[in-house]
Amino acid sequence: MQKPSIPKGTRDFSPVEMSRRQYIFDTVKSVFRTYGFSPLETPAMENLSTLLGKYGDEGDKLLFKILNSGDYSNGLTADEMRSASKICEKGLRYDLTVPFARYVVQHQNEISFPFKRFQIQPVWRADRPQKGRYREFYQCDVDVIGSRSLLNEFELVQIVDGVFSKLGIRVVLKMNNRKILYGIAETIGHADKMTDITVAIDKLEKIGIENVKAELSERGLGADAISELQPILELKGSNVEKLDTLSAIIGGSEVGAKGIEEMRTVFGYIERSGITLPVELDLSLARGLNYYTGAIFEVKACDYAIGSICGGGRYDNLTGIFGLPDMSGVGISFGADRIYDVMTGLNLFPEDVDCSTRVLFANLGYEEEAVSLKLLSEVRRAGIAAEIYPESGKMKKQMEYADRRAIPYVVIIGSRELETQCATVKNMKSGEQYGVRFGEIVDVLK
Repeated sequence: MQKPSIPKGTRDFSPVEMSRRQYIFDTVKSVFRTYGFSPLETPAMENLSTLLGKYGDEGDKLLFKILNSGDYSNGLTADEMRSASKICEKGLRYDLTVPFARYVVQHQNEISFPFKRFQIQPVWRADRPQKGRYREFYQCDVDVIGSRSLLNEFELVQIVDGVFSKLGIRVVLKMNNRKILYGIAETIGHADKMTDITVAIDKLEKIGIENVKAELSERGLGADAISELQPILELKGSNVEKLDTLSAIIGGSEVGAKGIEEMRTVFGYIERSGITLPVELDLSLARGLNYYTGAIFEVKACDYAIGSICGGGRYDNLTGIFGLPDMSGVGISFGADRIYDVMTGLNLFPEDVDCSTRVLFANLGYEEEAVSLKLLSEVRRAGIAAEIYPESGKMKKQMEYADRRAIPYVVIIGSRELETQCATVKNMKSGEQYGVRFGEIVDVLK
């Protein structure tokens, strides 16, 4: 007999887990909608030509490729069979941003710009499964495209503050700018190795400065360049102080100076708004994806050890790859699965979120069942989630069922209740019982 299993890096979600996940999704959506973003969905699979070359070499290696369907191998030569392009033309999406860019270009004549959309769907990465890292996971993306205004970056900071305040998670938002990173690379004489530098320093928190220096050396940076880079990555002080120091170091780089000015503008918006969310300039933050060109974001939980739970940035020409140049966008993605892990670990879900049914009607016999069914219909019409125990049986068994399901109220209608036309309602948490007239039961349960 085959033992049932699922692929590594994927998970089943129980009803309780789904209720909690839906709580996260609903909270995130409510904040997104407040800022005028509209929902969008794209297919789980995209053409490989859409996906390849957008995430860098490291990201491309993690794409799940899909074999062509049916008799794709019929008539192919041995050499053609060895060619991935002949047998794989599609892949599962790696993120939601590249499919979004493809959608914008494909539907540009139907869209009003700036275009503000949110998207909550699963993505897939052929990564090594570990704590907080899955091969299938949900992203909650919010992007605005068709505007270069830095008010959009500030709005994303506000959205981060709003989402995590509602969820009750204490977080710190780390920011940097890819233009600053380019300015650093240019200043140390290695503008041509911008990608190598960003890939290496993006691992700083995980592997430490010595291992980053070793990787930079392997990628072709000389000892002098690495020595110039290290103190920049370890800058201390306030955001303004770091920017002032950076200005003195890389101010000769036109691109780097523009990145510094952009960050001053965003931090100015934040300071004037009175947002209490901690926002830090982190010069080691690189965000490995190749398409970022400006401000980049990453959010970490303060009270729970896990990787980033939210991240994103500005991309100036992602749509240009698909034939629509100079269409700047900026977005941020909330990692629902890691947020779930944080909230579970810190016990942050509301008590009633696990409760799908609010009321259980006990089933104590034929006549009692008939009356219960009538009242059950009235309760449901009032929008209260309710059910009746399907078999007439012992009260103990029915109460145990309600307890296991975390149903907060049980309505009991027995022979005595039929005579008095008054139901007994039991609060399962406190154990309190009280009588409620049949005609008033909906108002009481509300």
